[in-house]
Amino acid sequence: MKESLFKKLKRVRLKDVGHFMLFLLALLPAAILRRRRKHLWLLCEYATEAQDNAFALFRHLRATHPEIDAVYAIKRRSPAFASVAALGETVEYGSLRHWVLYLAAEVNISSQKGGKPNAAVCYLLEVVLGWLKNRRVFLQHGVTKDDLPFLHAENAKLSLFCCAAKPEYEFIRDTFGYEPGVVQYTGFCRFDALLEAKPDPNLVLILPTWRMWLERDCKTDAAFRDSEYFRGWDAFLNDPALDALLAETGKRAVFCVHRNVLRYETCFTSGSERIAVKKWDEVSIPKLLGDAAALVTDFSSVYMDVAFLKKPVVYYQFDREAYRKGHLPTGYFDYDRDGFGPIGTTAKDAARALRHVLEHGCRMDSMYEARVDRFFTLRDANSSERTTQAIKEMILRT
Repeated sequence: MKESLFKKLKRVRLKDVGHFMLFLLALLPAAILRRRRKHLWLLCEYATEAQDNAFALFRHLRATHPEIDAVYAIKRRSPAFASVAALGETVEYGSLRHWVLYLAAEVNISSQKGGKPNAAVCYLLEVVLGWLKNRRVFLQHGVTKDDLPFLHAENAKLSLFCCAAKPEYEFIRDTFGYEPGVVQYTGFCRFDALLEAKPDPNLVLILPTWRMWLERDCKTDAAFRDSEYFRGWDAFLNDPALDALLAETGKRAVFCVHRNVLRYETCFTSGSERIAVKKWDEVSIPKLLGDAAALVTDFSSVYMDVAFLKKPVVYYQFDREAYRKGHLPTGYFDYDRDGFGPIGTTAKDAARALRHVLEHGCRMDSMYEARVDRFFTLRDANSSERTTQAIKEMILRT
């Protein structure tokens, strides 16, 4: 459903006014730069990150397409800055120069819908007012499995929407309202490197997603601790059955606190020395996904990366009804029908399902493997190149 203009304008806060001024200041130098660098590709993820599809594509461009004028936007204070700068040109995320490059670029590419100098101001200029007609490529962060109205054509106006799986591509193509050719099945750029990963047979990754209502309802640590979300994951992390299972099988686990609940990171603890609790920004999620022998998650799309490698997945979904009502509506993916692993609705159920996985050598059951084959019909190391060619074709088309 299309949002009202008033609701859209409410997204712009007072803190964004400064960025609107940067936009105005960037207009003239961007027009000049556009004449000198006619075919500039600007890439980014979140302000301090370089571990997703945009970075994978930037790395591919620098290695195989030196003729493409590509720049990556990232904060200089980011721990990943040095590795990005070693590959090619960078720009300080959110700076005046970032605005200049954004306005001058032939194409803007991001794994995040909000991957721009300032998400609110750009949304106002691009979608609400329609003043900026720049080309915007959405590489995605996770495989879209639910209906996401904010990504529909009327609310995003993307020029190219890259998909990682065949059912995902068909669902977005048929229901999100884009013109023919905008939605493309290219595969995810980061999947290319995943295929080279060598799993650690003793590592279990526990990686939940977040809930939209937590920020609204939980203003204090005490309120967060009282939430169903915290209680559900705390019960799992401190389940004696899980600790005993890890001890018996000689495994260890890493639990990552999602980036959107980092303000409550100190709430998460585990009494087991075999479970390490880590913040999202102190680990490399792609590396962990490649390293893990098995994954426990709730609804996070990271299970797509693990399933792509045909490694076992266990779903711990203690709040299925609340998740659907308050977070994301159902799309084409049904966990009971399409999921890549067993579903536990209690901590003990999830631990029991994980026991089956570990006792069977961390091998994906044949039923789930068949689902993977139907879902990921592109399972090669050519996603970055397909994406590059799709961008080139989009530029010619538009």
